Amino acid sequence: MRQRRGAGRRRARAALARGLWAAAEVTVTLGVVVLLLVVHQLWWTNRQAQERAERTVQRLERDWGSRAGGPEPAPDPATAPAPAPAPTRREPRDPPRWDQAYAVLRIPRLGVVAPVAQGVGRRGVLDQGYIGHYPGTAQPGRAGNFAVAGHRNTHGEPFRYINRLRSGDMVRIETREGIFDYAVDRRLAQTTPRDTGVIEPVPRSLVRPSAGYGEPGYYLTMTTCTPEFSSRYRLVVWAKLTSMRPR
Repeated sequence: MRQRRGAGRRRARAALARGLWAAAEVTVTLGVVVLLLVVHQLWWTNRQAQERAERTVQRLERDWGSRAGGPEPAPDPATAPAPAPAPTRREPRDPPRWDQAYAVLRIPRLGVVAPVAQGVGRRGVLDQGYIGHYPGTAQPGRAGNFAVAGHRNTHGEPFRYINRLRSGDMVRIETREGIFDYAVDRRLAQTTPRDTGVIEPVPRSLVRPSAGYGEPGYYLTMTTCTPEFSSRYRLVVWAKLTSMRPR
């Protein structure tokens, strides 16, 4: 009888050990899978998107006939001349095609160089490492609000550090038609994704009416998700046109 009880205990301990071993294998496997997913999201998607964006910028510059020069010092908003009407030469005959990169955005202080494409869809634009132009908003250098969006994390994350921009920092937009310099002016640290007022022709937050502007002008609006690794809110940076020149 004692021998049977001893054998039963040994079998139970063996079964428990096998169960614990199997659970440990499953846990390790799940951990490896999660780690691979994290690496894919935080490293691989960035690498792919950044390489794709760099090739697109080079292609645009070749199409424009000459490689763009290096960034100039940011203009002083206090002394910059009032913006003139948009260049009239070499205007595009048709609006940019959906998902097509047609401009380059540069932020010298952050080292950002990224193509701008029509639309703000994730798969066709933002996940490609591009900055997306909100349909229905103004084009670069035009009166109104040239409003764009970009990822803050993963897929190239061109807008990861726009929260660090300070008043007067330059943002340059280059297109086939011209080069347009904007100076950072104001920032809205947090608002809801449905706050469409921030991309209106005269941008003003519907959530925080004290944030924004009250008169027409030549504006640039940059939006991204906040806080980092979350899409719960939106961060908004506004800039004003300070200079332009035909290409």
